[in-house]
Amino acid sequence: MKLFDYYRSSAAYRVRIGLNLKGLSPERHFTHLRLGEQKGENYLKINPQGLVPTLETDGTYLTQSLAILEYLDEIESDPPLLPATPLARARVRSLAQLIACDIHPLNNLRVLHYLKGPMGQSQATVDQWVAHWIEQGFAALETRLAREPETGRWCHGDSPGLADCVLVPQLYNARRFNVALDPYPTLLRLEAEAAAHPAFVAAHPAQQPDAEA
Repeated sequence: MKLFDYYRSSAAYRVRIGLNLKGLSPERHFTHLRLGEQKGENYLKINPQGLVPTLETDGTYLTQSLAILEYLDEIESDPPLLPATPLARARVRSLAQLIACDIHPLNNLRVLHYLKGPMGQSQATVDQWVAHWIEQGFAALETRLAREPETGRWCHGDSPGLADCVLVPQLYNARRFNVALDPYPTLLRLEAEAAAHPAFVAAHPAQQPDAEA
């Protein structure tokens, strides 16, 4: 098993958490996004989107972080990333997708480069764009997690799962863009839980071999 990774990619960060929770240690291949290595011919052969992460297993290249996390859950069921019942699984997937599909893509590096480059927007405008979409998504997420009885020590119950793998990297992103997080006490409580868990600590961008000073 090989993981094509970049330390600051939040999508790759999700997969690192999942791998750590499962006790899996793939061979690491680092793809430097800011240097454009994801656009190189060799990388595009394995991931035509030119994105990370990519997970190679048994000669097959898997892309998209949520698909990779669910694959890991199917090949290594303990500890589970998804709960046991269909309704509970749907809830966890909806929380994860709220972040991965509706928040994260709008502050992805390639989107921000397009805003500043071809669209000619200032850094201040780009920062405002990022903050708007994170704040809008976090407000909805905070409301759900604060009021839904299924929320426990973690996003669902008292064990870390798929939604936590996605939430923690997005909070890291929010801090990178100086988004105020005080309005989201439930998210911060869940992040504090993760900060004490070895799988999350080891997956943090600052702990990766390719992390920049």
